[in-house]
Amino acid sequence: MGVALAGRRRLIWLAVAVVVLALIAFGVVRALTAGAAQEESKAAEIVKADKGAVTTEVATTGTLQPAQTRSLSFAVSAEVESVKVRAGNTVTAGQVLATVDDTDAAEKVDDATATLSDAYDALETAQSAPATTTTPGCDVAAAYTEPASASPSVSPSPSPSARASATASPTVTKTGKPRATATKTCAASTGGGSSTRGGGSGGDAILSAQQRVNAAEVALEEAEENLAGATIKAPIAGKIISVGGKVGSTAKSGSAFITLADIYDMQISADFPEADADHLEVTQKAVITLADRPGETFDATVVQVDPVGTSDGTLTRFGVVLSFTDAPDELLVGQSANVRVTTGSKKEVLRVPSTAVHDVSGDSGTVLRDGAEVPVKLGLRGDRYTEIVSGIAEGDPVAKSW
Repeated sequence: MGVALAGRRRLIWLAVAVVVLALIAFGVVRALTAGAAQEESKAAEIVKADKGAVTTEVATTGTLQPAQTRSLSFAVSAEVESVKVRAGNTVTAGQVLATVDDTDAAEKVDDATATLSDAYDALETAQSAPATTTTPGCDVAAAYTEPASASPSVSPSPSPSARASATASPTVTKTGKPRATATKTCAASTGGGSSTRGGGSGGDAILSAQQRVNAAEVALEEAEENLAGATIKAPIAGKIISVGGKVGSTAKSGSAFITLADIYDMQISADFPEADADHLEVTQKAVITLADRPGETFDATVVQVDPVGTSDGTLTRFGVVLSFTDAPDELLVGQSANVRVTTGSKKEVLRVPSTAVHDVSGDSGTVLRDGAEVPVKLGLRGDRYTEIVSGIAEGDPVAKSW
């Protein structure tokens, strides 16, 4: 029994020894392999300063929006007779989209036409009436002068007799028929007389008639516009975004019934944090990528940078609008887009990978050359490369990452 136990113990100790030796061997091999890999990695991280392009970019995610959106409404309140489109339809300029009952609008056009015709008749009558001129402040009176009739006139005549005697000798004065003489009495006044046609008083009949014509013309024009407004037509080619009613419903005048978007002139709307927005300017170039078109890129240009940002309480962002240089077809309103704007660029300058530059302060930094830290002066700093103004020369080996 004791011999069996002793043998079993020896086997256990032997197994433990084998396991320990195996672990030691594994550790030694791993240490040697890791050292070699580290040395190989260090050797791979050495790059040479070269000349090339350095660009700075800012990136964000935006959405596609139409350059213009039209809210279309009826000019009159009436029952909807037809709706010829629905959301998502593509339409052409001038295409009829919807109509309402235009019976009342047509009657108003007829009434306005009749009113205008009457106004023209009144104006013609006023213009053809005779004119009379009255001078203010003058009273004209007709005085009739009666000539002297055949009546005796007493005239003394001398007599040869010694006594004086008065004898009446009748004398007849012949006159013509009675004639009227006008006596005009005018009060001094400034300005001339007022002319009134047709014998009217209190105002110019022609002016009143003309004003009536003008009012009738305006009323007819409004009535015709309302009649035309009983039909909604597409003012531009685009895509229907929404329809706010159906046949049989009542459409209110001036309320948006159809929303139309110009999908042929799409733009990208994006928000940038203030740290990036400070570098953005109009006319800067950008590259757009779309999720539904993998592998494709589209050129764009910054056309607007909001001067005032919006804050959500933790971060202030500035809105930016970009326009496609050559917009692709069949873009979706509201779809997402990746935006990358180039804010700075230089060609053929001395550069090193941006990861090789440490201790950056303003326009100075440090690179590791041949194991020694070397101060350098920096120019344009990009995501991939940084421009070196002075401190090292082209071809100098520097650590890519340290």
